[in-house]
Amino acid sequence: MNRGELLRRWTIEKSEELYGIKNWGAGYFSISENGEVMINPYKENNKAAISIMDIISGIRERGMDMPVLLRIENLLDAQISYLNNSFADAMKKLNYKGVYRGVYPIKVNQQQQVVEEVTKFGQRYHHGLEVGSKAELIAALAVMKDKEACLICNGYKDEEFIDLGLYAVKMGFKLFFVIEMPGEADIILERSRALGIEPNIGIRIKLAARAGGHWTESGGDRSIFGLSMSEVISLVDMLKENNMLNCVKLLHYHLGSQIPNIRDIRAAVIEAARVYAELVREGAPMGYLDLGGGLAVDYDGSNTNYTNSRNYTVEEYCTDIVEAVMATLDPFEIPHPVIITESGRTTVAYHSVLIFNVLDVARFEEYEIPATLDEDMPEQIKNLFDVWKSLTLKNIQECYNDALYYRDVIREMFKHGTISLRDRAFSEKIFWNIIHKIAKEKSKLKNPPPDLGEIESAIADIYYCNFSVFQSIPDSWAIDQLFPIMPLHRLLEEPKNNAVIADITCDCDGKIDHFIDLHDVRNTLPLHDVNNGDDYYLGVFLVGAYQETLGDLHNLFGDTNVVSVKISPDGSFDFVREIHGDSVADVLAYSEYEPSYMLVKFREKAEQAVREGLITASERKNIVQAYDEGMRGYTYYER
Repeated sequence: MNRGELLRRWTIEKSEELYGIKNWGAGYFSISENGEVMINPYKENNKAAISIMDIISGIRERGMDMPVLLRIENLLDAQISYLNNSFADAMKKLNYKGVYRGVYPIKVNQQQQVVEEVTKFGQRYHHGLEVGSKAELIAALAVMKDKEACLICNGYKDEEFIDLGLYAVKMGFKLFFVIEMPGEADIILERSRALGIEPNIGIRIKLAARAGGHWTESGGDRSIFGLSMSEVISLVDMLKENNMLNCVKLLHYHLGSQIPNIRDIRAAVIEAARVYAELVREGAPMGYLDLGGGLAVDYDGSNTNYTNSRNYTVEEYCTDIVEAVMATLDPFEIPHPVIITESGRTTVAYHSVLIFNVLDVARFEEYEIPATLDEDMPEQIKNLFDVWKSLTLKNIQECYNDALYYRDVIREMFKHGTISLRDRAFSEKIFWNIIHKIAKEKSKLKNPPPDLGEIESAIADIYYCNFSVFQSIPDSWAIDQLFPIMPLHRLLEEPKNNAVIADITCDCDGKIDHFIDLHDVRNTLPLHDVNNGDDYYLGVFLVGAYQETLGDLHNLFGDTNVVSVKISPDGSFDFVREIHGDSVADVLAYSEYEPSYMLVKFREKAEQAVREGLITASERKNIVQAYDEGMRGYTYYER
């Protein structure tokens, strides 16, 4: 059988199952007939699908290096339309008398291009923005054009923040100040009187309801923002005394981000709707019910209430919310409010893909060990050798325990100088051969011993990749968030290497060793051989939410190159924007270094080396030039 026939035995369907692309891809991502990952914002229109590898070719031709953050602006449009249309369909089906008005929380991805596109694509739905700081408010007022869209102001607000918001109200913006803490009401009323502008006031409440997932502390009685029920009543009384209760038009809560269980969402909506009804009874005009964020992204494609997934669809989410609001308010004959959600994660997650190349691979292969040992070999190494020779499926646990014991004994002997470095190195070859053999035998067991649960990751290959975990996907490191990761090509070949991914930060935490799986979490990712220095590209998907905003300058790796594309229904695409990543000088300046001063000081050092006879004047020229070029270079690995 020739090589081509062997390769054809591995199919697209096997790659789809292995990497789960049909489960987490939401119809936007697929695998082509030639084994490349495709993007299609139009889902049902197969002609529109384009290969990421074609985009990479275009990036290379334009002289940009990896890593690159690829943004597909059509996917923003598609997700905004999906959410708004799903709410509209649910309201029509249930005969809801109000409307839906989504808002995008700028904190989820604050990049100007992203926020501008959200407002552009959301304008036909009056899709607005949510801000949590003065800087975000200033950004929002610059990009928002639609006066029908809502502008929700959360967070701690000083006089400058409030004055700017009041001026925006006077200019016709539908802006709401959400009172997060009791003391905020006083300053809002004070500035309102001073400027003669009546505010639109919202109240954030602390619900008893709580949700599972990473952000469970966002809700409940002990959440850090929001008013307790007694504080709500005190606020209502104070506003009545000041003849300002007529300004209270919105109720808001936030249960948490990435809520995996629909039951938690429904329970919170019912509780909040009851509070809304009571505020109406108190005399507040109301009209808006802001349910905060929480609509989850199914990162692993399992469709479960696991932390990285959700056990509901967007359609179910919308229908359950509308039903819960109606069921709670209709008995009191209260008009249906405008429903607002702050669904940022699901809006932007899909539209960004981090692309990087593999630089090198460290393979953990079995060592060649002689059939017999020398007589003068230390007894403990002989014992370890016997463990290797005697290992079978029946004694796998015993041999594992013995191997660990003799390895530790030999290490102690080395510390005390009773064996040589060469002997220790030989013993470690035997030990790792035992681990390899155990991993092979373990695969034959239906119920392997718990101690052997992660043994595959101990012998996984390490793929060194051109990116920084801390800069580009910090949630992977900080909160163990799982993102779909897979090769972008060669998907008609079987990936035979179990690997973990290391970045180029030289930090022991700069790695990814947990990967999505339909039924569990994988400790390794199947990858292909990297052949003769050929380019091998991987993609991290669904990284549009939070990752750009949270990334830092660990090891002084800066922002990556960014490329935005727009896909046409006929399958063509345009590069609509290119943003070059940070140079070394850029990140040094962020960290309070002065690049021009540094260059002057280095020239002085080089001149001193000339005076000391260490280098020549012509060598000084080349050395200073190399320093200057390095300063202007990309912070990541360059060809």
